[in-house]
Amino acid sequence: MAKLKLSGKELRAIGYPEGPVISIAMNVMEQHFKHLSKEDALEILRSIIQSPNQYAHDGVLGKIAAALLPRPAGPGDEIRLKTEGVPFQVFGAGGIEQGALHQMHTAAKIPVAVAGALMPDAHHGYGLPIGGVLATEGAVIPYGVGVDIGCRMCLSVFSMAPKELEAREGFFTKQLVEATLFGSGAQFAQPADHEVMYRKEFDELSLLKGLQGRAWKQLGSSGSGNHFVEFGVVEIRDEDLDNGVGGLGIAPGKYLGLLSHSGSRGLGAAIANHYTAVAKKKRRLPGEAQNLAWLDLTEEEGQEYWMAMNLAGDYASACHHIIHQKIAKALGQRPLQMVENHHNFAWKEQYNGREVIVHRKGATPAGKGVLGIIPGSMTAPGYIVRGRGEAASLASASHGAGRKMSRTAALKSITHKELNQYLQEHGVKLLGGGLDEAPFAYKDIREVMQAQADLVDIVGTFYPRIVQMDGAVPKQWSKGAKK
Repeated sequence: MAKLKLSGKELRAIGYPEGPVISIAMNVMEQHFKHLSKEDALEILRSIIQSPNQYAHDGVLGKIAAALLPRPAGPGDEIRLKTEGVPFQVFGAGGIEQGALHQMHTAAKIPVAVAGALMPDAHHGYGLPIGGVLATEGAVIPYGVGVDIGCRMCLSVFSMAPKELEAREGFFTKQLVEATLFGSGAQFAQPADHEVMYRKEFDELSLLKGLQGRAWKQLGSSGSGNHFVEFGVVEIRDEDLDNGVGGLGIAPGKYLGLLSHSGSRGLGAAIANHYTAVAKKKRRLPGEAQNLAWLDLTEEEGQEYWMAMNLAGDYASACHHIIHQKIAKALGQRPLQMVENHHNFAWKEQYNGREVIVHRKGATPAGKGVLGIIPGSMTAPGYIVRGRGEAASLASASHGAGRKMSRTAALKSITHKELNQYLQEHGVKLLGGGLDEAPFAYKDIREVMQAQADLVDIVGTFYPRIVQMDGAVPKQWSKGAKK
């Protein structure tokens, strides 16, 4: 078998930034994984760049992770944080970990910050905490958007009676399995087609040229972790009505629903990591704030990121639409209504009479009258909501229930027997999925919704019934997990 040989061009094409990390990654892979195929080697490298912190303590791959993770700033023209940060309101403070609060206080002190808010599902992340909302002036923070750019929800409501989910469970299970593909490296042998793949940005930005082929193969697929596609019951009750009409324009009753959650796949991750590296070189921040490095929207790199971010968001939307179209066709149905929203993105919005960039990292847009989806867990209900446009939250709400248990803790403390029993009690069939995504690992969605009652109105409820997720066991946490 020929020995593995990688090139810097191939690494840059999957999002590795210019610098020492490229030669380090090539040397590590060619020395320790020399008998792997090039495709398998690049897949490992993609996993590392998407989650470098998870490989930091690996005896071999940790060298690559260390070159990707932020290092303490040395002497020089380091940008200082403000002594006092901009004020921000915390919703559901009693259920938010100290790590997330600390990250939000740090974000509030960067010079471009204008205002902020922390949602009740917040927990520790990179740069901004997940559930963090930050408005900046004339600047965009790649890690304030997140690695999975355009991660979003999409709900189709069908006129079919939901009792069919139980009566024809095998049929609906088959549709989910055949219409979906999960996993961080998953690719279709025969890709779908969509107008987003013909966008001019793929020709105008050199980074995107190298990502287009893989993005095409992943079009219509979903990621790993908490991403899902599921059938369930949509319920519109009398109390959800507004002037005799439901928030969805649908009469009271129960309907069949199809709900999906995923983002921009490898395309978004490569964009995020590339432009974060660029931002860090341009603006050196103190150690705890390095992942909040920003790009000015008047400079070329900032304009490039803004273009790439919007393309990734539209690509994520296209992935959802392809899945929903496949399943709608198989059902012989057209949806009565579709509701969708990003929750990892940045928007140009007005705040106190001036334009700002609002970063929502794991937060749902909740402008006045804006519809959105806030999911629970694989057994807990999700909510169709209408925003109230609350200024204190920067017109935002939570993007879900939020984790109360890390993936490591979940794998060590939850058994398959406990999960299966809980699924049975709640009438949910799970396809794939892992202990790290068990309902016990999440906060109570009802408490989260109560904590943001001033931010959104509930206009419908979604109850999961058949849930499709990635079936792979997380490699970095598989040891020590209970069977």
